[in-house]
Amino acid sequence: MGALRVFVAAVDGMNEAIGRAVAWLTLGTVLVCFAVVVLRYGFGIGFIWLQELYVWQHALVFMLGAGYTLLHNGHVRVDLFYGSAPARRRAWMDIVGTVVFLIPWLLVLAVESSSFILNSWAIREGSSQAGGLPGAYLMKTGVWAFCLLVGLQGLSLMARRVLFLAGDDRYAPGEAAH
Repeated sequence: MGALRVFVAAVDGMNEAIGRAVAWLTLGTVLVCFAVVVLRYGFGIGFIWLQELYVWQHALVFMLGAGYTLLHNGHVRVDLFYGSAPARRRAWMDIVGTVVFLIPWLLVLAVESSSFILNSWAIREGSSQAGGLPGAYLMKTGVWAFCLLVGLQGLSLMARRVLFLAGDDRYAPGEAAH
């Protein structure tokens, strides 16, 4: 059980740090979007790369911050059965939901996006727009990062519930991991 606690702490700590770091991209998104609007409508100037920058930042917030959101129980859940269930049943629902739904979906996404990502890397794909950002292949790799971060957080969630079912109430299903 000690190894599970170490795993939970490591994954939770990693997603906490990544989530807090990527949250700053939200501010970047707003500032860049503001700059695009001011430049376009105030001065009649437009930069494709600047427009792409705020879209890419926004995408990275979602892809890299999804593990953080799962850590803090922020994903949408059908609460019809979960909310009123006793803690032990919720623990089992978390375990089964992760094994039956989350992990298989992430595996399908990772596998099915492989050719999309690898082909992009093979040609060092840039923007499809003239004057756009280079490195679209790096952005596309965010799909795999999403799968990895959410998958690890899902395994951490399962480990928490196993620890709870084994008698450690610190890992009881609640509002958030912390």
